[in-house]
Amino acid sequence: MSPSGAPRRVRAYGGHFLLLAVLTLVTALLITALPRVVDRLTGQGLREHVAAQPVARRDLTYSTEQMIVPRTASRVAATRAAELDALEARMPTAVREVIGERWYAAETGFTRLTGPTLSADKGLIDVSLRSVTGLPEAATLVDGRWPAGGAGATVEMALADTVAGRLGIRAGSTFALSVLDERGKPVRSIRVALVGVFRPTDPHGGIWDALPSMLRLAAPTGDGKPFLSVAYTSEAAFDAAATSGWPVSFSWRYRVAPDRFSPGQLPAAVAGLAAMERTRPAGLTLTQGVDIPLRRFAESLAAARTLLAVIAAGLLATLAGLILLAARLAARRRQGEYALLRARGGATTAVLGRGLAESLLVLPLAAGVGWLVGGLVPGGGAELRWVLLATLLATLVPPLAALTAGRGGGGRSDLVGARSPAVRLTVEGTVLAVAALGAFLVRRRGLTLDGTVDPLLVSVPVLLAVAAALVALRAYPWPLRLLSRAAARARGSVAFLGTARAGRAAATGPLVVVVLSVATAAFCGVVATGIENGRDRAAAAAVPGDVRVDGDRFAPDTTDALAALPGVRAVTPLLVEAGQRPYADQAGRFAEVGDARVLLVDGARFAEVARRAGVPVTVPDPLRATGDGTTPLPALVSPALADELTDAGLADPAGRRPAWLDVQGNRFPVRTAATVDEFVLVDRSVTRFVVLPWPALPADALHPLAPTGFLLAGDRVDPASVARVATEGQERYQRTGVVTGGERPTQPTVTTRSAVRAELGGSGVNGLLVFGFTIGAAGGAVLGLFALAFAVLAGARGRGQVLSRLRTMGLSRRQWRGLLLVELTPLVLVSVLTGAVVGALLPVLLTPVLGLSAFTGGMAVRARFEPGLVAGVLGLAVVALGFAVAVETLNNRRMRLGEALRLGEES
Repeated sequence: MSPSGAPRRVRAYGGHFLLLAVLTLVTALLITALPRVVDRLTGQGLREHVAAQPVARRDLTYSTEQMIVPRTASRVAATRAAELDALEARMPTAVREVIGERWYAAETGFTRLTGPTLSADKGLIDVSLRSVTGLPEAATLVDGRWPAGGAGATVEMALADTVAGRLGIRAGSTFALSVLDERGKPVRSIRVALVGVFRPTDPHGGIWDALPSMLRLAAPTGDGKPFLSVAYTSEAAFDAAATSGWPVSFSWRYRVAPDRFSPGQLPAAVAGLAAMERTRPAGLTLTQGVDIPLRRFAESLAAARTLLAVIAAGLLATLAGLILLAARLAARRRQGEYALLRARGGATTAVLGRGLAESLLVLPLAAGVGWLVGGLVPGGGAELRWVLLATLLATLVPPLAALTAGRGGGGRSDLVGARSPAVRLTVEGTVLAVAALGAFLVRRRGLTLDGTVDPLLVSVPVLLAVAAALVALRAYPWPLRLLSRAAARARGSVAFLGTARAGRAAATGPLVVVVLSVATAAFCGVVATGIENGRDRAAAAAVPGDVRVDGDRFAPDTTDALAALPGVRAVTPLLVEAGQRPYADQAGRFAEVGDARVLLVDGARFAEVARRAGVPVTVPDPLRATGDGTTPLPALVSPALADELTDAGLADPAGRRPAWLDVQGNRFPVRTAATVDEFVLVDRSVTRFVVLPWPALPADALHPLAPTGFLLAGDRVDPASVARVATEGQERYQRTGVVTGGERPTQPTVTTRSAVRAELGGSGVNGLLVFGFTIGAAGGAVLGLFALAFAVLAGARGRGQVLSRLRTMGLSRRQWRGLLLVELTPLVLVSVLTGAVVGALLPVLLTPVLGLSAFTGGMAVRARFEPGLVAGVLGLAVVALGFAVAVETLNNRRMRLGEALRLGEES
């Protein structure tokens, strides 16, 4: 009875302790490695997310308004350049730590450049002189020299070769730079000399990203407008221009470096950027957009961490259950030893001390090995205290199992329902009540976005899985008993004996663990599939075809030109008018209705494009209607706008009092045919919109409708060719449209559905999600098989004795295998299917509070049990059944059934 015999007992029962050690090692490894992997993937995703943002969004820019400095001022540029360090020093520490490159610029306003080498055919040229820190180091001279100063009456400047070449000027040319009045007459002039032409060392370097760009000649914004160019000048030359009365401005630009970001800095950086907006120095304007992608990443990261916490909780709970099952199995094998120890006067403390001495020799060492192995995983964030807590709990399990194994007497333990102690009923009822209460509270409260793991949300899935397992354990023997009664009246003993034993099985603990592990795996599969489907729907909502073109007005023949491109199978025009306010009558009297976005689509052609692109889009019947605009057009209206139209008395579905909309000079009557929350071609952020069918205007209409976009369907359509044809169509409209000249149209944008889908799938936390779903599905399936093995081993000795007796009575080997299948199949199917059902229902319960829309671009995630997942669950059930039969067969061979029969009931 002395604890000094612990090493000898550990060696005698080495198999049991090895199993406990492996489970403890895996638990410590998971607790240590999981946070490290999450930290590494989070940091990698954050850096990729920031790097993927446009450079303008990664810049923090302080700037001044244009001003006139006194003529007596000196060292104007140098004095303001010193503020580059001062402004950075004022930034919050978290923001200052992520700043990489920085630039200071002093520049004059745009003034007219004239000279003998600038012929009239080159158009009007306006130039701004800019002094930028570090520019000579970022460029190479290809002609002349760098500006040296502003001595005398001449200001020196240098131009990029791309600008000088287009203007046809070289170093050595002189010009006049003039400030013009409202009538275009010069009121002030200075002499400027082009002393150098440079070429950027790296055209993509951050120093060239300031707008307007120094590397290109900006096109005029309209007829009679000048080209815009920016020239480099020295600080002294800038001072000379500034003190000559030229309007000047200053800017200090700081670029966020993606490689300096770490997940721990994210909350402080977001808070610091908000603080900078409130505490900017007087007289300066702060322009920045990096806080928007950082906030979006923080939201998606909070949802991803919560999702991972739910998965990790399921795996850790499964491992805890396996450790408990292994300890109970080991204690059951040594039940006679513990009973003899008590019979010889051993107290409770003696049993506990004996078991604790054995555990201390094995389990802390196994946990230490798991912690060391987990520490080799790159990353950070793992805390030793959780490993110590898990080690402590695992070490205490075998002594407690030994204490309970030494109590109790004989009798059959395979009779479910033969007796239901009050303690067991109380525990099961409490678990059911707590699980139901937790689910109610989670749905009512929602997701917490404070960056911490929500204990309630993490524990509810585990409680629901345990509760479902307890209900299944109580329910599944009853149909088996009915089946056993029917089998008793049939010929043969295999079906009767198998169903009778299956109906009396009492594998409570293993069944709970199997349900928990399979539920974790099924939860991962359902949520992963829901997110993928949500991303597909988000991409289809943005581009309900293969390619989408957006721009200004296009010539009507652009539709045919796009349809003639290789690979294009269908094209439909789109017309979008933003900020249109409905009228109360045809005369143009405004109603009490706010602005709305108007979308015109050709319903039939749109449906054809969606069908050929394989996008599941339902085109409502009102959009398939035809009309010439003289009768009220049926409209799909958003709820917010529909309420206002109803209040104004303009929502009559019959169109007796329609609303009127002005679309490109045409005034159409509109009736509300249906109210819709969203439409595929309308961004989800737009809450006020009207969707109309494309009216068939007469050929001699005063204002023919010009599309503002197109939707294409086709295979391997070249986006560059689409952009070229769209640009030509836009230019044709500008030349031949009803209104020519004016503002120069923006370049059309071409978006493919595959690109939108790839962007959604390549979001910052996508690697984290893939890791979580992989480890959850694979780990849940593997641990479920281990738990099933425990369920089989829990009743293996009893089955072995029964099979031994039946074999002596003439049971054949084939009947023996059949009996095993009949007895084990209900246990396997009930545990696997119950776990699968729980795993499928958990997303339905938790999706509204998990914030999964952060992974799908705002599209709601619909949790469904897809056919592929059903096939996977059935495959897992088949594998589990084969695994259970294999475990039983191997165990029977090891036990030698003949010896088991001779050794007696409790051997």
